[in-house]
Amino acid sequence: MFVGFKYFRVVDLILFLVSIVLFSCQRKASNENLRPNILFISIDDLRPELGTYGSEIAISPNIDNLASQGLQFNNAYCQQSICGPSRASVLTGIRPETSGVFHNYIKFREATPDVITLPQYFKQNGYETVYTGKIFHHGDKDDELSWSRLPAFDSLDHLPKPVGFALKENIEARKKVRLEMFAKYGDVARFGLASGVAYESADVSDNTYLDGYNTTLAIATMKEMAKNDKPFFIGLGFNKPHLNWVAPKRYWDLYDRKKIKISMQTEAPVNAAAMGLHPSFELRARSNIPKKGEINDELSITLKHAYLACVSYIDAQIGKMISALEKEGLRENTIIIVWSDHGFHLGEMGIWGKATNYEIATRVPLIIWTPNMPKSSKGKTTNALVELVDIYPTLADLSGFEIPKHTEGKSFKPLIENPDLVWKNAAFSQFPTPALREWGAYPIRPAMRETYFGSLLTEVEERIKKQHGDKWNRVLFENNIMGYTMRTEQFRLIVWKDRTQPKEEPLFIELYDHKTDPYETINIAYDDSKIVDDLLNQFNKGWQGNSQQIN
Repeated sequence: MFVGFKYFRVVDLILFLVSIVLFSCQRKASNENLRPNILFISIDDLRPELGTYGSEIAISPNIDNLASQGLQFNNAYCQQSICGPSRASVLTGIRPETSGVFHNYIKFREATPDVITLPQYFKQNGYETVYTGKIFHHGDKDDELSWSRLPAFDSLDHLPKPVGFALKENIEARKKVRLEMFAKYGDVARFGLASGVAYESADVSDNTYLDGYNTTLAIATMKEMAKNDKPFFIGLGFNKPHLNWVAPKRYWDLYDRKKIKISMQTEAPVNAAAMGLHPSFELRARSNIPKKGEINDELSITLKHAYLACVSYIDAQIGKMISALEKEGLRENTIIIVWSDHGFHLGEMGIWGKATNYEIATRVPLIIWTPNMPKSSKGKTTNALVELVDIYPTLADLSGFEIPKHTEGKSFKPLIENPDLVWKNAAFSQFPTPALREWGAYPIRPAMRETYFGSLLTEVEERIKKQHGDKWNRVLFENNIMGYTMRTEQFRLIVWKDRTQPKEEPLFIELYDHKTDPYETINIAYDDSKIVDDLLNQFNKGWQGNSQQIN
């Protein structure tokens, strides 16, 4: 009996082990056939001020770590350096020139009502899609066609709601300035004039502010979605380092103020377009910032410190999100992509803000990690020219879907497989007359001229009139001129045209040689007509004619 019992125990054990092996094989085969999850991380106003991009001061260990595991794009460009148009372009796969979304107050569904967005496309293909934070721009963010469910709000009932300011004095200051601005200027004050102070350092938890709260919400939502059989698309959108620059004190404390360097390039490029730079409208709308004149060195250091603190705050949240993904056992089947909607001037060229056609405003960080990327590509960088409009076709391609025909980008999946491939000849961006647009790229409202910005606008207009003489026309310059910029490996060309008369000659041209002038300090367009003519011929081929075929 004992021998027989032992024999049956051995047989049972063998059968049990065989069943485990079979189950593991089946699960492995099943996992290999699964569509990848997507963790889609967007960051607002982040220029490549990161350790992995060569910043001498930014503390960003989590983004740096992701780059060390994935592929970093050194030459990625947005299609317009303002939130609404840039995000609409990324999420619809359509360039601003096609959609007509040129400022923050045009809803993409009004401009392109039938377009299938990136999350909508994944939703149609069986994905659970959800977002927390800022993915689309405000006003578009709750697009019901794009999202299949709401975040797991119930799981955060134990947390206080996030705040814009944590310090009592800043909360009171914002209330006070709001009352003053509306009393003085009326309804136009709601377009940014009552924004409060520019920065805050408070000894509070990460969840006190919106980005920490939204990360916690994204993690809770991801855990819920992990229980389902469907693959998921999670959009986690960070509001910082967009103004106002508020971050918990511990992130401010990471930096030694004495080591923070301010920009030495405090003047506009020589011979540049007078309409190409704004007078820092967005920053000056904050109540503790001078309304005109220079931003002094002491304040400039504080502002850059605030920006860097926000960068580190966001970096920590990204670390938490990726760590949670790993703890749930989902990392190995999840594509992770991190991108920013545009860059930002921190005093460069004498201005603060985005909203220009220059390198500092159009170049963005872009990093991707995929489960199946070759080992030879992990931790590599590529100098290929890519555009944010390429993200939509790339994610569709990586997930095994047909790339929608309406998209105007190019899948960079081949670059993930070989970062050294010959790629695009040029990247394209655009922005309408920055000097005569409000900070949302909206044409100057008449009522805005009656505010404290009136004198700044007068100064800007005088410079434009001086440069263009009898070509000056307020309707033309405020509403119809578009700056189109083309970035090649060596040059940045900016062509200022009346977009209602596309066949007419440009009103002004700028050219910067990045081989000799990487900070774009001198416009050489009128020094070498041969180079300009060659580049204009290339420019006139458009994005279609510059998407070079792979060799």
